Amino acid sequence: MRLTRYFLPIMKETPAEASIASHRLMLRAGMIRQSSAGIYSWLPMGFKVLQRLEQIVHEEQVRAGHIPMLMPTLQPADLWRESGRYDDYGKEMLRITDRHGRDMLYGPTNEELITDIFRNSINSYKELPKTLYHIQWKFRDEVRPRFGVMRGREFYMKDGYSFDVDEAGALHSYNRHLVSYLRTYERMGLKAIPMKADTGPIGGDHSHEFLVLAETGESEVFYDSKVSDMALGDREVDFDDVAQCQGIFDEFTTPYARTDETHDEAKFNEVPEDRRMSARGIEVGQIFYFGTKYSKSMGADVVMPDGSRKPVEMGSHGIGVSRLIGALIEANHDDKGIIWPESVAPFRVGLVNLRQGDEAADAACESLYAGLVKAGLDPLYDDRDERAGSKFASMDLIGCPWRITVGPRGLKNGVVELTSRRTGETVEVSPEAALERCIEIYAGV
Repeated sequence: MRLTRYFLPIMKETPAEASIASHRLMLRAGMIRQSSAGIYSWLPMGFKVLQRLEQIVHEEQVRAGHIPMLMPTLQPADLWRESGRYDDYGKEMLRITDRHGRDMLYGPTNEELITDIFRNSINSYKELPKTLYHIQWKFRDEVRPRFGVMRGREFYMKDGYSFDVDEAGALHSYNRHLVSYLRTYERMGLKAIPMKADTGPIGGDHSHEFLVLAETGESEVFYDSKVSDMALGDREVDFDDVAQCQGIFDEFTTPYARTDETHDEAKFNEVPEDRRMSARGIEVGQIFYFGTKYSKSMGADVVMPDGSRKPVEMGSHGIGVSRLIGALIEANHDDKGIIWPESVAPFRVGLVNLRQGDEAADAACESLYAGLVKAGLDPLYDDRDERAGSKFASMDLIGCPWRITVGPRGLKNGVVELTSRRTGETVEVSPEAALERCIEIYAGV
């Protein structure tokens, strides 16, 4: 993309209403604009990041054997009355009456609707297990929305729902989701620690939150430092292998890691003192196993081999896709701006022309731009007639992981500059070598 053709309304001044880094930088970098309290328009660059994260989530869910679908934002209130949650959920639920006098709501989650779909579609134990998921806009009428996309009223969320014959199958679904979430966050360049959590209004007996450590986190967390060094990496996982999924679950959940809601001081003190850590954390996902909480109340059962009917065992599993962008920026920024991990960057390479209108510089940039596009590296070419300092400041703010800088002086020596946004390290190489190096960097992303 050529910057002169793109819509990127960068703000020079820090907005007064933005109190945390991610909110400030998303506004300044032209990613979002507030339309009303806690509700944002996603501008082109913000939308690109949202799409990249959504793609990773989809790929890892499908890899785990989960089936994508799409449910509506508006739901009939009667389903929530059936489950008993309509009056329990509180004022955070946006309740609506349509022109026919029917009570509706803007869904904060979809347990009731997916249970209704299931009970009208599946009748036999032979059709289980099933895990369905979607990525959709949700609404929670926060009394005091704050921190930009971290605690907004409208948010983009992946929520999935598992249906199993028995508890053993449901717990395997739970473990399978934990494994898939570990891989999802690692692909995004995030260290998200699974922590035992409270189930809240969704209910159930088992729940883990995934938290990214950050000073601006909403929750206080307590953990064994060894969890910071754990990673799924590129190991092969057979999601049908019960023992393997259980083993990974045990590996990542045995070390102490809890939010302040479930913190147990006595158990925490069993951790060696030099490994006891406390910090703040940002929740980016949560998994639940709640058994028959919804299937019993809503009549979602299946015929068993002996002809009896049995309520299905259920779980729900969420990832806050829009919230993840805030978490990523909180974990990856400096005084100059955003530092995107390669896997989620809106533009993977920034190309800066130091002398717009110079024949040699223009030609070299055009050649590099064409090569980057051909390689699928989605470059952002700053072809504006602006001073070099302004171009560098924009690139640092936007956070392209790699920058190629082209100027007449360097070209006389046959070189351009290749700069890492994360480390600041700059090397002088030929234009051809810069292109090849960028291709190598992104080959495994």
